[in-house]
Formats: sequence, structure tokens, C-alpha cells
Amino acid sequence: MQQDSTSFLTRLLDERREQELFRELRLPGDKVDFCSNDYLGLTRNAEVRAYIHQVMEERHPPHGSTGSRLLAGNYEWILSVEKDLAAFHHAAAGLIYNSGYDANLGLFSCLGRRGDTIIYDQLIHASIRDGVRLSAAQSFSFLHSDIGDLEKKLRNASGNIFVAVESIYSMDGDLAPLAAIAALCQQYGAHLIVDEAHATGVIGNAGEGLVQLLLLEEQCFARVHTFGKAVGCHGAVVLGSTILRDYLINFSRSFIYTTALPPASLAAIEAGYAVFPYLQAEREMLSSLITQFRAGMEQTDLLPGTTPIQAVLTPGNDYTRRTSERLQAAGLDVRPILHPTVPKGAERLRIVLHSFNTSDEVAHLVKVLQA
Repeated sequence: MQQDSTSFLTRLLDERREQELFRELRLPGDKVDFCSNDYLGLTRNAEVRAYIHQVMEERHPPHGSTGSRLLAGNYEWILSVEKDLAAFHHAAAGLIYNSGYDANLGLFSCLGRRGDTIIYDQLIHASIRDGVRLSAAQSFSFLHSDIGDLEKKLRNASGNIFVAVESIYSMDGDLAPLAAIAALCQQYGAHLIVDEAHATGVIGNAGEGLVQLLLLEEQCFARVHTFGKAVGCHGAVVLGSTILRDYLINFSRSFIYTTALPPASLAAIEAGYAVFPYLQAEREMLSSLITQFRAGMEQTDLLPGTTPIQAVLTPGNDYTRRTSERLQAAGLDVRPILHPTVPKGAERLRIVLHSFNTSDEVAHLVKVLQA
């Protein structure tokens, strides 16, 4: 009798269910959004929608990009957007990738060679970890935002040294001590790489990110800005020198071996950048809601942080899941973050605030959480 060809998959999925780690896709429905990364509401912004429609009507581009950038998929518009992004972020050059995951995977997998060292914050995003795993360099993590531990790792590093951090950490919502890290990298001759995914659009007077706010552009080897959060669309750009851009075009496999973004995505990126630098009122509203939420949650196990990502610790997968279900039943879309995504005992509710949330919605969220 022939064995079921999927039995080994079923067994692994059953183990996940027994461990209460089984993941499922679900729709948000009509609940209040305290979950998405649409910090400034650009996915629902009428001005952005009109811009995309207008530019697509004016340009009449083909529906698809038709190939990889090194074959048929390179076109004037994408080169123009790369130059504009580099100028906005005060970089010499930029290279667009299809997603933040592709950008980090492609960047880190090709940079480190045998004999080199990659040092990364222990809470770094999975996309960077995956890129590091594919690299030929040796790699070490340092304790989260711990300057002393980073220096210990730097003392023992060899070859070309790369240090990877996020400006805002996606699960804790805290800011990296970027100025101190940049100074340490200069001291040890290390190349600093900053993932600005959750800072883009939110941090700085024009949403330019933490690196530019702190005037650290010249101290960064590379920066990654992704468009799937506050920019409200899809894709990412790696910023750095013109030499880095040429290197990535020649060695970054997630850039070389994939079909380029279609023109419609370029229109959305361009539209997002045309709007978000001027959304100071929205950033102020977001700041006000963050202050309100934190003030109402004083007696709760709330991680420190003044960004839109607010983490409420709820130790244990079962307790975290049940608390999330209670919030969902109250019409609030808050998702649980379970082990192994976060360390055991550090399970949490990842609450994301947006400029389109209201003070009454935040008050309701606090009330349900503290019930």
C-alpha cells in the first residue's frame, strides 16, 4: 500500500498543534486596526490613490516588468525612482528590491566572505538572520542594544566586519542607541548597516528615518528602507555608495534572479514618498495616541518605547492567545506574538497605533486590556 505522500507534513503540523504553535491565516473583518504597519494610513489615503491613478494614466506603462532587471525588466522609471529615493535619504545611490525580505536576504548573503564577520543585534529581523545564514562569513549576535556586549564582539572580530541593527525593533518597538553604535563601529573600523523599515515615514520631521534625524548618514555603510509599512505599498531600497550598488547588481542573488517590480508598484512608491514627508499633523496625532496609550497602561507589563509599536508582555502562548481573542471579541484587531517568534516567557500582544485611530478607540483598547 502506497504511503500518503503528505504524511510527513501532517505529522509536523500535528506537532505544531500539540505545542499550540499552529499558525493560520485570518481576515481582520471590520475590527479596529491595532495590528497593521500602516502607521500613517497611506493605504487608505485619497491623495495617494489619486496620484497613482494619474501617473499610470499619464505614463500608460505595460502591466508587468517582463523580466529581471538584468534582462528585460530594467526601465527608465525605476532608475528615476532609485535616484529620487537616494536623494531624499541623502545617499549616493539606491537599488530597489521587491520586498524588505528580499533586500535583507540579498544584502547580507552576499556581503560577508570567508574570513569576514557579521555581528547583529539578537532581536534583529528574521530576514537579516536568513541572509546571515546564507553568508560565508562567521556571525555572532550581541545582547539587544547592549553597547558593552557589542564592543566585546568587535574586539574578537576579523576580516571585513559588518554590524547589523534596526532603528526601530519590530517586536519591542524600541529605538536602537544608534549614535553610540555608529561611534563604536567607527572606532573598530566596522561597516554599519541599519534597517529603517519601521522608522521610514514615522521618525524625523519628514519621516526620513532615525539615521538622518541623528545626522549619521556618512557613518552608515548601508541602509534599508522598506515600503510595506508607513509608505503603504511594497518593495524596498538599499542605500549606500555607487560601488555598493554595483556590487549588489553583480552578487545579490535575490536581486539578480527575480522579476523586477511592475510599474504599478513604482507608482505606489512614488506616491507614498510624494505624500508622507508632509504628514506632520499625522505624525503628531500618532505621537499623541502613543502618549495616551502609555499613560493608560501604567500598571501593565508594558515594554518601554515611544514608537507606534507598543508591546504588552503576556507570558505564555496560551494566555497570550486567550487575551488576544478577548480583544478580538471586543472588536479590536490585536494579534498575539507567540514563542518561538519571541523567546519563551516574552510572549506579547504587539499593539500598533496609527494616525487614523481615534482617542476613543485607544481608550476602549486600554479599558479592555485592563478589565
